[in-house]
Formats: sequence, C-alpha cells, structure tokens
Amino acid sequence: MAPGVRRRPGAPRARGVVACAAVLLATACSAGPVEIDAAELSAADRAACERFVADLPETVARQDPRELSGDTAYGAAWGDPAIVVTCGVGVPAEFDEFSACTDVSGVGWFVPPAQEEDQGADVLLTAVGYSPRVSLLVPAERRGADSADALVTISTVVKNDLTLEDDCA
Repeated sequence: MAPGVRRRPGAPRARGVVACAAVLLATACSAGPVEIDAAELSAADRAACERFVADLPETVARQDPRELSGDTAYGAAWGDPAIVVTCGVGVPAEFDEFSACTDVSGVGWFVPPAQEEDQGADVLLTAVGYSPRVSLLVPAERRGADSADALVTISTVVKNDLTLEDDCA
C-alpha cells in the first residue's frame, strides 16, 4: 500500500450511494465560467458550505480565481484548465467500507482507483468523512505539484470549517 494511504477497517458501509453532485468544467479554452452543480442541501449544510466557500483563498496552486455559474455559493474554481472545489456533494459511486483514502493534512480524500492509476486523467477527490462532503476536481494537466498544493490548501479549510463524521484517513 502506498505511503499515506490507509484502509478503513470496520468503517460503516456507505448508504444510499448518491451521484447527485457533479462538477462540470467549461471545455472551451479559457472561455466562459466554470459550472458548479451542487446537490440539494439542508439548511445546515447550505450554511456550512457557504462558510467553507467564503473561507477559501483567493488563489490556489498559484492560479487566479475563475468566473462561476450555477450553484456559485457552493464552489470555487482557479486557473485554466480549472481546479474546482464543490461543497455538498454525494458519496462517490466507487466508495465503500473497504476503500482507501489518502491523508492530506489530516483530511482523508477518496480517489476512485481508476483515476488514481491513470495519471493522464482528470481526478475527482472527495473528502468523504466530512459533513457536508467536498470534492476537488483536478484536471489532468494540473496533476503533480498543482494538485498537491491545491489539496493542502483545501484540506486546511475542510478541517477548519466542516464537521468530521468518519475519519477516512
């Protein structure tokens, strides 16, 4: 097993796998805003996501913020191609009680195994142990130093602003 990746023995099975929150990137080169598509949230989760987004830094991975459309109160984006964070996402379809998570600054991030193995693919990481859950979409072109910087930066805000319910680290 890779360093920093631990299995979650005895963790409860994820119920009601949801694919209700998706992040869509604008595909044209630096054209148009980045679409944020969050799930329908409870009042408490809406408030938590709004605080989380308000606390995100102006720049991530040395990238400037991007214009947004859609559920703009629940996400942010930086750079082109955009690194995108969305608050209030569902449990990834591939996640179960045996899934491994990668610990970044004390936050466990789930990466679908196929995306982890294919370094030439976009990767969607999800902080599955926090409520509300947060996803971070890193385009293939930004994997490496940019993704590491983004993960550390976003993990700090996740840890400070959201509620840890199940340690997936």
